[in-house]
Amino acid sequence: MGKIISFANQKGGVGKTTSAVNVAASLGLMGYNTLLVDLDPQGNATSGVGIAKKRLKYSMREVLTGEATAKDAILTTECEKLSVLPSNITLAGADFQMFQMKDEPWNIMKKAFAEIKDEYDYIIIDCPPSLGMLTTNALTASDGVVIPMQCEFYALEGLSQLMITIKQVKAHYNSALTITGILLTMYASRFLLTQQVKNELRKHYEGKLFDTTISRGVGLAAAPSHGMPIYYFDKRSKGAAEYLAVAKELQMRI
Repeated sequence: MGKIISFANQKGGVGKTTSAVNVAASLGLMGYNTLLVDLDPQGNATSGVGIAKKRLKYSMREVLTGEATAKDAILTTECEKLSVLPSNITLAGADFQMFQMKDEPWNIMKKAFAEIKDEYDYIIIDCPPSLGMLTTNALTASDGVVIPMQCEFYALEGLSQLMITIKQVKAHYNSALTITGILLTMYASRFLLTQQVKNELRKHYEGKLFDTTISRGVGLAAAPSHGMPIYYFDKRSKGAAEYLAVAKELQMRI
């Protein structure tokens, strides 16, 4: 049975999509049959693995509204053992539509994934930068959640709110949900602020920090514009090595 892991943070620009795409691609490289689920209306995870957002026949919107099954919408990618359940801007209205559904609107994604969960070793969900119904659905369907974040104090404030949301989902909808780990991104060890924030995280979330951190890098910034995860864009880069290390650590944590 596949493990479902959400990458979530309501704060934008923290490397959430970059992390979801590259961890999913790294798991595929390690030999695991992996599905990347794009739950962000911006569709950046979709284009990040080389899928044209404008040409989709079915997307996550149709899956969540019952117009298509997950199997209908899944596409293969050119990356090893990596498929994608794509998204585009049409998903933006799904939050409201899901609220109108009378039968457990928080549980729609879990039900939609029931028929495909056993076909994958890992299902990686790229959540939107918000704590609405889409993210609630992802957390309800997940075994664990990875929180990518930058080493800055605003990020610490946002983390507190996310932890409250995770606690509420765990209490009401998914008692099995765990925090798989906090992944530090755009990491610059030479900055004092970076070390201060890291120390705060260690103090309050002991054992939750990934040992691997993700450095800033030109390759990581450029790879999405080519529709490639970092390994396929520049497999000798530091970013490729770091995300492979994160994937291996994730495998041990989940």
